[in-house]
Amino acid sequence: MRRGPATTLRLLAAGAALLTTVAACGTTPAEPPGGSAQHGKGEDGGSRASGAAGGGAESGAGAGAGAGAGGRSGAGPGAGRSAGEEGAAVPAEGRLPPVIDRIPTRDKVVFLTYDDGAAADPGLIDLVRERRLPVALFLTDSVAGPGYAHFARLRAVGASLQNNTLDHPALRGLPYAGQRAEICGQQRKLRSRFGARPRFLRPPHGAYDTTTLRAAADCGIAAVVLSRVTVRPDGRLGFAHGPHELSPGDIVSVPSGRTGGTGGTGGAPALSLAERTARLLAELESRGLKVANPEDYWGP
Repeated sequence: MRRGPATTLRLLAAGAALLTTVAACGTTPAEPPGGSAQHGKGEDGGSRASGAAGGGAESGAGAGAGAGAGGRSGAGPGAGRSAGEEGAAVPAEGRLPPVIDRIPTRDKVVFLTYDDGAAADPGLIDLVRERRLPVALFLTDSVAGPGYAHFARLRAVGASLQNNTLDHPALRGLPYAGQRAEICGQQRKLRSRFGARPRFLRPPHGAYDTTTLRAAADCGIAAVVLSRVTVRPDGRLGFAHGPHELSPGDIVSVPSGRTGGTGGTGGAPALSLAERTARLLAELESRGLKVANPEDYWGP
């Protein structure tokens, strides 16, 4: 049928009106199958949010998943295990053992610590035995190994045996595997020799980093222990920070060796370990302080 110009104009006007009505109602032409899924993965991430809210699988497993899972993505090596290398409890997932140089307490006590050199001074062994001092001994296998019999006797009279690594390297900067071998290796040594399960690590030379803390956690260490107070070779006290006097909760180190870690007279110890300890005990008594076992005050 042939239409005239007037008819054609009327049809075009009607079509335009229909399109205007459709646009006003917000409808759009149908998308092909699968079109909505592909459209929904736009770079603005809007579909990820809606997918998570709606229980979507892949779309909801984005950046927010880590927070919902307790920050798992931030956990270091060994996180998520319920027990450490030697069966001791590992801190909660993603948590690292603290670094401490004192233990907060209202009790009038301090914590007395030594290294492997304690076995070299028979006078100290006698003093610990006579006074039944609950000292903590931080042992390095390559140094203490030949004298483990001495430490067994000290342990029998109340000393606790703690970890100072296998070979006494500066841990800071070493790869995780190397640090873990040093820490867990000494855990195994002390457990095999004494049945002890050390809960504390003293990093050699005081050098540590975050990798040290991760490795320590994986080996069942509860805390990395430094000291606020050091007994120098001449018997004087050195303080790392805070008040220059002994305070409840202080961790005190009586280092062996020729320098004592904080200086001395002519580079050589002026006093033996036993003599330095006796002076320290007199100072503690004058302040009404006693020596306590750190394991009784830290952790479960």
